[in-house]
Amino acid sequence: MHTPPGMIGAAVLSALVALAAGVLLAAAARHRAGPHRQAYALLAVAGAVALLTLLCGLAVALNRSGQWPQDPQGVGWPSVIACGTAVSGLLFCLGLLRMPGVAGSVGSAARLALDGVILGTALWFVGWVLTSEPTRLLGDATPTACPAILVGSVSAALSTGLAVIMVLRVSAPRRGLAVLAVGITVATFGGLGLAAGLCQAGRTVTSVSAVALAVGLLAAALAVHRTDLPGEVAIDVIRHDGEYAVVPMAAMVGSAIYHLVAGGRFDLLGVVAGSVQGFALVARQYLTLHEARAYARQLAEREAHFRQLAHTDALTGLANRRGLLRALHRCAEEATGCVLLGLDLDGFKHVNDMRGHDVGDAVLAEVGQRLRGNLRPGDLAARLGGDEFAVLMHGGPTEAGVVAERLLKVLGGGYEQPEGPVFLSVSIGLAGWTDQPDVELLLRHADLALRYAKQRGKNRIERYDGAYDQLLRRRTTLEHELRGAIERDELRLVFQPVASLPSVRPVGAEALLRWRHPELGNVGPDEFIPLAEECGMIAKLGAWVLHQACHQLSRWLADGHDVWVSVNVSPRELHAPEYVVQVTEALRAHHVPPQRLVLEVTEHAVATDLDELIRRLTALRLTGVRIALDDFGAGYSSLGQLRRLPIDILKIDHGLVAEHEPVRPVGRDGPAFAPMVDIVMRLGHQLGLEVIAEGVTTPTELAAVVAAGCRFGQGALFGWGVPAEHLEAMLEAATSAGARPSRSAPEQVKPGVGHETPEPVNQNVGSVDSSHEMRQA
Repeated sequence: MHTPPGMIGAAVLSALVALAAGVLLAAAARHRAGPHRQAYALLAVAGAVALLTLLCGLAVALNRSGQWPQDPQGVGWPSVIACGTAVSGLLFCLGLLRMPGVAGSVGSAARLALDGVILGTALWFVGWVLTSEPTRLLGDATPTACPAILVGSVSAALSTGLAVIMVLRVSAPRRGLAVLAVGITVATFGGLGLAAGLCQAGRTVTSVSAVALAVGLLAAALAVHRTDLPGEVAIDVIRHDGEYAVVPMAAMVGSAIYHLVAGGRFDLLGVVAGSVQGFALVARQYLTLHEARAYARQLAEREAHFRQLAHTDALTGLANRRGLLRALHRCAEEATGCVLLGLDLDGFKHVNDMRGHDVGDAVLAEVGQRLRGNLRPGDLAARLGGDEFAVLMHGGPTEAGVVAERLLKVLGGGYEQPEGPVFLSVSIGLAGWTDQPDVELLLRHADLALRYAKQRGKNRIERYDGAYDQLLRRRTTLEHELRGAIERDELRLVFQPVASLPSVRPVGAEALLRWRHPELGNVGPDEFIPLAEECGMIAKLGAWVLHQACHQLSRWLADGHDVWVSVNVSPRELHAPEYVVQVTEALRAHHVPPQRLVLEVTEHAVATDLDELIRRLTALRLTGVRIALDDFGAGYSSLGQLRRLPIDILKIDHGLVAEHEPVRPVGRDGPAFAPMVDIVMRLGHQLGLEVIAEGVTTPTELAAVVAAGCRFGQGALFGWGVPAEHLEAMLEAATSAGARPSRSAPEQVKPGVGHETPEPVNQNVGSVDSSHEMRQA
């Protein structure tokens, strides 16, 4: 009997389609690169095995002429086809598991494989119930003569289960992987049908199975060839694993019940399938539990790591503020004795400004290393932020003081950097528990002690004292009240006379700022002036003083008094670019001749930036005002700097006048004189400067400065700071005295030796040009 033409056409079509699929699979495996190339190679090998199985089955089918439906001598070929289908199905499963993005680890691949076994076993068991006695869904076409088909059916069920699991779990887009899974399922079932048809099912089953196998291979090849990496497979051990175990198990239980009700019996195959399902479920749950425990350990380790990071400073490796607070609360709960040291690096801001933040970070890291290396076991060092550190020590104040002294020396050493060493000092505040452990109170006390150490000169250790609270409260109150002192009209100027020597006539005055608060009373300038500099109010106060002084000076000049007024200028004001404009505007607004205004600069301003100071002073002198260097001899200026400074007046510090006993010239009679004042006088005259002696408080000191040739003096002997009307009365009295005849003029004390009575001195004060006197040496 000849082979029917329809079967020949199906065979040719199947062969062509399968060959095309094989070519596509081989090309895809060849062009894929990277670590997942093995997956595409496995799929290509599986496709080649399936193609050979198809060609072999078609050859057997075409060579059978009339030997259908069963040829006992040809039973071996269906077994070969079934085994080939099983091999290709297993290779397809391995290829699926190796696809990129499917299984990130061996554990993930094992879980997917077990899920596929669970679902595949359920599918096989249901199929076995439907095809065995008493159901026999396929009837006489049920292949019973080829035991090898059993292997093919198991492979088809497993590959189908694995494909379904992967399609269900993969994240969107899942179309490419779904096409691949469907193609593999159709190809494996096509191979199984081909083996069954050759065994005893007949030509129709063989032809349809061959076409199905070829179409499945083509679909899989197209999916592999056109699809990029599949989506990440979601393996959630918490929420989704139960569904894939319950549904297959329910299907098996339902089919088993149906089988028993229908009168069927469970032979060895059914028992094996049930056992495989049970062991697979147990293994899957074990892996799930193992994964959950590993995940929990990982979470615990990460939590510990992040907790450590949350309590550690990233730059220095020391504890941060949270870590310090945790340790402080632990000490408070245990009621153990501990002492807290607050540390602040003096001048660290200049390191960042001048050397850069990289150098600053390197210095901070070195500070952390030095702290760790010089603490006792159990003590804790922390970085609170910026250049502020803290050390928590167990023990008493005495031990803490020893450690603080050591840290003061260790942290004050040089910090070697590529561009040169960095030198810093450190201020330390020390505080311990009070009556009861209180973390917030301890932190506050340590901070107060640290602030007090910085206020008292830095590079020192200060222990907390209860008086710090009062100082801080007063400082805070003063800062708050000072901001509205001008608006509330609480500020006023007093004027300390500058006298011409030896006549002791007032020829000028220094404007001094005073503050009287309605509740706080008189607040000294040594208290509120530094506070104004720190809180940024010195410029506002300086502008107010400048205008008030110019206003008063203009009134005195309008009344005919020949006088000048000096105003103190802080370094912050002097270095402000707009200060020259402020001075010019004040002179113009109050119609004051510039030479009548003297701006006094302290030697402290010289120590900041000499070149910038020279530029500022030069610009001020161009306006016509005169510049005085105050407190000369007690600060930072040198002779070289003095030659460069554009100044007009030297004011000798009162220490040079008061701290040295006047001496008498050797071999000569006459008044004693102060050697240091004499030296400064000679120096000033050589440089073309006028000299004013400050702090003259006794007649002996007056005699000494006059003997040294000093033409102007200032001090308690000539009057303290007085209100403007009092100084005006002094000016009028001096003018009136100068206008009287000599017989009625009051005698001026001319300094001498012992109790000698000086001759009366009569000069017309009104005819004296004080500015002219100041410029004559």
